[in-house]
Amino acid sequence: MHLKKPRLMTPGPTPIHPAALQAMLGAEIHHRTQDFRNLYLSVLADLKTVLGTANDVLVLTASGTGAMEASITNCFSPGDKVIVCTAGKFGERWVELAHAYGLEVNVLQAPYGQAVAPHQLEIALSQNPDAKGVFVQASESSTGAVHDVHAMGELVKLTDALFIVDAITGVGTMPLEIDPWGLDIVIGGSQKALMIPPGLAFVSISPKAWARMQTARLPRYYFDLLREKKNAAKGESSWTPATSLILGLAEVLKYVKTLSMQRLIENAQHLAAATRVAAKALNLELFAPDCPSAAVTSIRAPAGLDSGVIVKEFRQRFGSVIANGQGEMQGQIFRIAHLGYFDFPDLFALIAELELILEGQGALVPLGAGVRAVQEYYAGIALPEKNPAPAHV
Repeated sequence: MHLKKPRLMTPGPTPIHPAALQAMLGAEIHHRTQDFRNLYLSVLADLKTVLGTANDVLVLTASGTGAMEASITNCFSPGDKVIVCTAGKFGERWVELAHAYGLEVNVLQAPYGQAVAPHQLEIALSQNPDAKGVFVQASESSTGAVHDVHAMGELVKLTDALFIVDAITGVGTMPLEIDPWGLDIVIGGSQKALMIPPGLAFVSISPKAWARMQTARLPRYYFDLLREKKNAAKGESSWTPATSLILGLAEVLKYVKTLSMQRLIENAQHLAAATRVAAKALNLELFAPDCPSAAVTSIRAPAGLDSGVIVKEFRQRFGSVIANGQGEMQGQIFRIAHLGYFDFPDLFALIAELELILEGQGALVPLGAGVRAVQEYYAGIALPEKNPAPAHV
């Protein structure tokens, strides 16, 4: 009661893997030495393995938004027509970036908590055969919804447009078959499922996207991906890299390769499913029930209660940090993350905290019901069968 361990339960940043934290202490390494070149080449190769792609993968010293901007400046020319699928705060960021660089933007918008349907994109592509690109969030973490990236990719593959996917919270939480699905650019960030602090973005780039860069005319300098590719082949970044984060990333990639990306995804999906079961047991309304993300679960605050109060109580009473709603949903929903270095004991504790917070705020919740629901979910997937062992003859 008097001690409060900090617990980070947001959809970014997420808890740091212990091996990565230890590795980052060895950051006194010069980035123009052979030791670092070997490390960098290993990280780039391991990223390709973990992402399951034969495409080039580059690392940028930037937040994920830097890679989003790079995908525009390297692949498009002023006045190019593009289609942006937006269903939340980060979809709106695609719109803002495209406008900032003078692209002609056709916006396909879904209400917060929903997703743009593939058939909407199919219609937009038929009406705009000259579209040069399609942008989407794989997982819209501001609302806890996901897009059907596979179906969208199959549609875009039939056109000359590039399919550019912000998978910053999608990587490690949902299947993303980059090459078969025709995902031309896929963007990720270090502080999500890859369990290290913010500061690195990574981007996979298809041959189709590289070809487009040869004729694209938007200005770029720091985020010049052709230059980055040339230097990466030698084991160097174009500019001073975040060496400590690269060291940490190397350890996390080893861990994920041992665990397997499939199991990392399954871990997030089970935590998300258990959280939805707990919310139902506590008579709470899910915000994106039809297309729920495994990166983060969004839950409506009970009637008459600001979700900001719930977020504040988590932090002040228990030392736990969860996320409020963003944009128009601030004060209406709270968000619990599942991506990266989270496990079921984290969720047992968090749901118990949630029950106590709601009870303290006068909400009618059955104490223990949510925790029991998570325990039963866990028992159903992880405990041995309860049938007695066969008797020895």
